[in-house]
Amino acid sequence: MKDRIIQIMRSAGLSNAEFADKIGISTSSLSHIFSGRNNPSLDMVKRLHKSFPDISLNWILYGEGDMYAGGASSTEDYENGTEGKSDENLQNTDNGQFYFDFRKEKPSEEPVYTPQIPEKEQIKYIEKPAPKITEIRIFYDNGTFEVFKPENK
Repeated sequence: MKDRIIQIMRSAGLSNAEFADKIGISTSSLSHIFSGRNNPSLDMVKRLHKSFPDISLNWILYGEGDMYAGGASSTEDYENGTEGKSDENLQNTDNGQFYFDFRKEKPSEEPVYTPQIPEKEQIKYIEKPAPKITEIRIFYDNGTFEVFKPENK
């Protein structure tokens, strides 16, 4: 089934990330299917058929009949290995195996905020009159105390 999913993706001309977005699954789920770690779920097959209604459900599930429900098929290119040779997401290794690159490149965006010119800080010194002593109290250990008040001049 993995090969049929790859064939659908190639025939649609979509990258791995675009294909995953179109059928509503994460790129990591698609990666796990391509690597053989996971098999496609029934929900994923439903999403795939809903996104590509012109593709035969019988072909998706069992690989029987024509790829397209109307009979128009482009499976020959895929079977001959001529389709998708310019696919940017597909990397061929020396041993003939293909590895998929799941990077989703996005154009750089303008920053959301615009830097503002800092304002000069101004420190204002406010002169306050010096505090004046109004009263001094001294407490003794025997419980008595004395109060001293400066003379006002």
